[in-house]
Amino acid sequence: MSILYIVATPIGNLEDITMRALRLLREVAWIACEDTRQTRKLLEHFGIATPMVSYHEHNEDGRAKQLIGRLAAGESGALVSDAGTPLVSDPGYRLVQTALAAGINVVPIPGPSAVVTALSASGLATDAFRFAGFLPPKTGARRKVLEELKGDSATLVFYETPHRILDALTDVEAVMGGRPVVVARELTKLHEEFLRGTAAEIRAALAARASVRGEITLLIGKGLLDKSHANAPVQTGVSIQQAVQGLEATGVPRMDAIKRVARERGLNKRDVYKEIMKP
Repeated sequence: MSILYIVATPIGNLEDITMRALRLLREVAWIACEDTRQTRKLLEHFGIATPMVSYHEHNEDGRAKQLIGRLAAGESGALVSDAGTPLVSDPGYRLVQTALAAGINVVPIPGPSAVVTALSASGLATDAFRFAGFLPPKTGARRKVLEELKGDSATLVFYETPHRILDALTDVEAVMGGRPVVVARELTKLHEEFLRGTAAEIRAALAARASVRGEITLLIGKGLLDKSHANAPVQTGVSIQQAVQGLEATGVPRMDAIKRVARERGLNKRDVYKEIMKP
């Protein structure tokens, strides 16, 4: 039975690839890759001779049909991107969608992801986050997206390019104010760097450099709750579930509601969480 493997590859340090990924890249009939030149470096490093097939945004429609034909004929193949987990701001959606529609098994091979890597060491809240891909290149559209996400009660994560990061930080400051920001640059590589502060502080630090290089992940901390929500009273004389639901009804995010109820009743927040999750 043929299988389409979605294989995550290193985002910088080649040692981050998994043993399972290496085995499958050797076993499959072909590897569909965004840039054969980039993937060739990885394969040659590990002595893998599996044939490569180019698969990128400009040939995605036609190539997906060809690869589905090979899968339907009994071959198994792997899809990789230049770095990280395929389909996360990279081509591959059409191939996976078409494979599933054709009844072909699609198996993920987990591994590196710039989103999770940056988030884990950012120092920002990780209980909830939203990845929104690349911000629009133009200021007007970029600010519109930021305005739409301003009220989100989760850490916001974006990819950004070196030549747009200064303008992006200007817009983050204009829309988000002094919220905590992290710029993660060149993750897992020799010159890995985390810049933490406000958008204005980080922009000033980067603007002072001769140039900004490398892959960038931009993270924006949670916004503060609206005061009317933050001051919402916790109901007394009701069950824990009802108290949490009452706060949620006023616009308080669930995790904040759980913490409030736990604090007011002298309970551990884990116990409150377990209680509200009961059927």
